[in-house]
Amino acid sequence: MTNNKQVYKAENIVINGKVIRPGNQAIIDIPIAHLYTHTPIELPVQVINGRRAGPRLFISAAIHGDELNGVEIIRRLLKQPALNHLRGTLIAIPIVNIFGLLNHSRYLPDRRDLNRSFPGSETGSLAARLAYIFMTEIVEQCTYGIDLHTAAFHRDNLPQVRANLDDPETEKLARAFGVPVLLNSNLRDGSLREAAAEKGVSMLLYEAGEALRFDEVSINAGVQGILSVMRVLGMLSPSRSRKINFEPVVARASQWVRAPHSGILRMHTKLGKRVKKGDLLGIVSDPFGQEEIDVVASCSGIVIGLTRLPLVNEGDALFHIASFEGSKEVAVVAAQVEAFQEEYENGKEKEDDPPKIMS
Repeated sequence: MTNNKQVYKAENIVINGKVIRPGNQAIIDIPIAHLYTHTPIELPVQVINGRRAGPRLFISAAIHGDELNGVEIIRRLLKQPALNHLRGTLIAIPIVNIFGLLNHSRYLPDRRDLNRSFPGSETGSLAARLAYIFMTEIVEQCTYGIDLHTAAFHRDNLPQVRANLDDPETEKLARAFGVPVLLNSNLRDGSLREAAAEKGVSMLLYEAGEALRFDEVSINAGVQGILSVMRVLGMLSPSRSRKINFEPVVARASQWVRAPHSGILRMHTKLGKRVKKGDLLGIVSDPFGQEEIDVVASCSGIVIGLTRLPLVNEGDALFHIASFEGSKEVAVVAAQVEAFQEEYENGKEKEDDPPKIMS
């Protein structure tokens, strides 16, 4: 695991053969493949290499092509004037799965999930080749990473950070992000987090909002969360503005409540709400309302994800509940979530001039 107290050197960054010297920035297009029409597809990357030494951090979004909040988070992040005084290197990749984004799809054209295709292969499937390029050109250059996601299609996620919280350094960064709920998440085979961990790169995964939609609370919280992590890493100076303090609580387990029957779902709870085991979450009925079946909480906790589609089949995942050790912790998280949502609903990001460290 990389130690953020190590001594760094201000060095050149080389991506796709292009050299970015300290104090410079550049946008680099890495060739990926071609469409049927012979139109080239390239991976857009922006590199800001600070004059002063520091960690190398990558921020990625749209690994799933229909997850758009992260694209906007990165756009707003790159407008922050604080980056004029960056220590170390920021590598921003707003759209990793170009193919999926063009088709409004989570997947690549071969129906593979890119986030199950790492570390990839130079001669493998399209997904494997893209994963290989991302690992060799981006991840292996860095010491830290933050990957931005939303819920899957027709679902919505409360802003949350998923990470290996058993690692003290990763937990410190996760807490710095400033969302109320941290989910201790095991590494999944083929995921970017797993491949990065094998390279000694500490990573956070930020989940917030819906696919194919912008959500202001999720976007604002994402921008501020990344800036907070960069300050903890020493890449930015401490903020002089009022500190927003949401002390997160770690969820060691979570579970989905599934549809007991097919039908039309009427919601009786919302994202971020506290629920107790046995509480009514919704009702599934036939179109006439003659047969109604209650959907109840299978455990106590906080609703961190739910479906947005009222048409459900038996077995569909409807409500995602994060569970905590005691009722006191659940009450703390519920209060934190309410304050968090109020703060970011009222505090939209101001767009500033882009960084000016180009020589």
